[in-house]
Amino acid sequence: MRILVTGGAGYIGAITIERLLRAEHQVIALDSLVTGHRESVADGAELVVGSFGDGPLVTNLLRDRGIDAVLHCGARSLVGESVTDPALYYRENVIGGVGLLDAMRTAGVHRLVFSSTAAVYGVPNETPIREDAANVPINPYGATKLAFEEAMRWYGAAYGLCAFSLRYFNVAGASPSRGERHDPETHLIPNLLAAYRGGPPLTVFGTDYPTPDGTAVRDYIHVLDLAEAHLAALQATATMEPGLEVCNLGSGSGFSVKDVMRAAESVVGSPVPHSLGSRRAGDPPILVASNERAAERLGWRPALGSLEEMIGSAWDLVRGSTAESGTSAAALPSEHALPEH
Repeated sequence: MRILVTGGAGYIGAITIERLLRAEHQVIALDSLVTGHRESVADGAELVVGSFGDGPLVTNLLRDRGIDAVLHCGARSLVGESVTDPALYYRENVIGGVGLLDAMRTAGVHRLVFSSTAAVYGVPNETPIREDAANVPINPYGATKLAFEEAMRWYGAAYGLCAFSLRYFNVAGASPSRGERHDPETHLIPNLLAAYRGGPPLTVFGTDYPTPDGTAVRDYIHVLDLAEAHLAALQATATMEPGLEVCNLGSGSGFSVKDVMRAAESVVGSPVPHSLGSRRAGDPPILVASNERAAERLGWRPALGSLEEMIGSAWDLVRGSTAESGTSAAALPSEHALPEH
């Protein structure tokens, strides 16, 4: 296949491109480089700098490169930012996303995989979350992802779009050469590793939840497992009927914050520098997604499902980068922010 990957210079897009290249697909990465990194795009993939919402650019790109399918990883994805600047999220995730759909329609490209989010469910009534759960997002991030999914559904009915939306919570880990590079960093595991590197201690928000150990339980999947799901969904669009199919990518069980800290201690060999804080407003006790439909429809289940595998791959990359630069791990700068766990 000839595949266009929007957000191809970001964490998830760049690591998925590695997998697509290994499967001998031709890949074009489209990225504005506002949050992505040019050097993250693997050799063998072409990088085009621009926005997925730029209709004429994307239309010409799809036509000129003979694109067969699109993987859309380019949407905005920070919950806190979406609350303080919802206009940005509606403009880019919804208006820009519809621009992408129109460019695909004009260019005659009818296969799309959307790297979505389980935030579309809001605070669910049941765990693990299944795809037929009510969609009641509690922030503009989830609301704009859901709005784009609905656009995909109607474009399928009217224009023959064959689309998958893959919903997941937290992605972690690294490939041997690429990992998370967010600024600000809001994810638990990279902030935990930053604490080991001399950054601020990790803050554990809440130890009195109705969970086995009192800390919040969240879903995590390895970024390499996510890349496999992206590839499987892209292949599935070749034989599906027009419309939208939704699959959750979950662990089915989840991990508590203390589980993550214990796994990190096992990997690194010392306790996580941390402090205890109170619960944050709006944080549910448990958020875990099912993977039954993904197993049935895509043949996908997590292959790298342990926390030690996720944390270990990220820690190996940090240590390797440190060794190459000749800098001590404790001296590396921290991008600590409140982890979204």
